[in-house]
Amino acid sequence: MTTWTDHTADRPISLTAPSGIDRAAHHRLDEAWLAAAWSHPSTRCFVVSGGQVLIDETPDGRTELVMSPSFEAPLTEAHRYFLGIDDDGVSYFALQKDALPGRMDQSARPAGLREAGLLLSPRDAGLMVHAVGLENWQRTHRFCSRCGERTVIAAAGHIRRCPACGAEHYPRTDPAVIMAVTDEDDRILLGRQVHWPEGRFSTLAGFVEPGESIEQSVRREVREEAGITVGEVEYVASQPWPFPSSLMLGFMARATSTKIDVDGDEIHEARWFSRDELRAAFECGEVMPPYGISIAARLIEMWYGKPLPTRSAI
Repeated sequence: MTTWTDHTADRPISLTAPSGIDRAAHHRLDEAWLAAAWSHPSTRCFVVSGGQVLIDETPDGRTELVMSPSFEAPLTEAHRYFLGIDDDGVSYFALQKDALPGRMDQSARPAGLREAGLLLSPRDAGLMVHAVGLENWQRTHRFCSRCGERTVIAAAGHIRRCPACGAEHYPRTDPAVIMAVTDEDDRILLGRQVHWPEGRFSTLAGFVEPGESIEQSVRREVREEAGITVGEVEYVASQPWPFPSSLMLGFMARATSTKIDVDGDEIHEARWFSRDELRAAFECGEVMPPYGISIAARLIEMWYGKPLPTRSAI
C-alpha cells in the first residue's frame, strides 16, 4: 500500500484538523483531579443529546458551541465526560442529557455533526465529535456483554465497568474503508445505495471484517458491491465518523476491470463518470454531490481537481 499525495486541494478533510485539545487521558482515573477541574471557574461544558448540541452565531459571523461555566451547568453526575484541556489550561466537559436545554435568548439552535462540523472551529468540532462518539457508545452499551449485568460509568466516561464480573468495556470504534475507484481512462466509479434518493451518488464503502487487512477490505468491498476488480490501493486519510461509531479509512484505488455488476443488496446502481460527465450531471441535477463534511466528498474532489458543488447538510 502506498500513500496518496493530494496535489489539487489544500483544505483539510472535515473533523481532522488539529483541535488544540489535549485529551489528557492520564487524568480520567484521578477523581480528585477531575473534581478540582470541574469546580474551576475557567472550566467550560456543553450538553450533548441524541447526537446534537446547541450552536450559536457570534457578532463577527463565527459559529460556536454553546458552552457555559461548570457552575451554571445542568445537574448530572454519572453522564459527565471529560474531553480534555486546551493550551490555556481550560478544561472541557460534555454532559449527556435526555434533551438539550432551552435558551432564553432564542438565538441558539440544535445541530447535528453533519451541519455543525462544517461550521465550527477545529476546537469546537473536535470537542463535539468526541462527545457525540462517547454519547453514542454510552447509550448502546449499558449492559455487560460477558454476564449481562448493568455496567457503571468510569474513567470520566471512557470506560464502563461491570460490578458483577469485573469486566471493563471501552468505547467501540468500527474501522470502515471508503474508496474512490478509478479506471485506466481516469473515470471514477460512484454508486447509489438502495435506500438513497434518486440522484445521490457517492464513493463505495464498507466495514473491515475480522482477520482482514484494510487493503483486502477495499478490494473485497468493491468486488462485492459493484463486481469490479481492484489492483493498486493508495491510502489517503482517515476521518472519525460517529454515526454511530466508525472510523473511515479513505483510499484511492485503481480498477483492473470495468464491467459493473451491482449486488442489489447494498448498491442499487453504479456508474463510471468522466470529469465532464460528472460536471454535466451536477449542473443538470442528475447527480447530487455527497455531503461536504464527509471524506467521500474530498476523495471525489481529489480526483475531480476542484471543489464540488455544495449541498445542504440538513
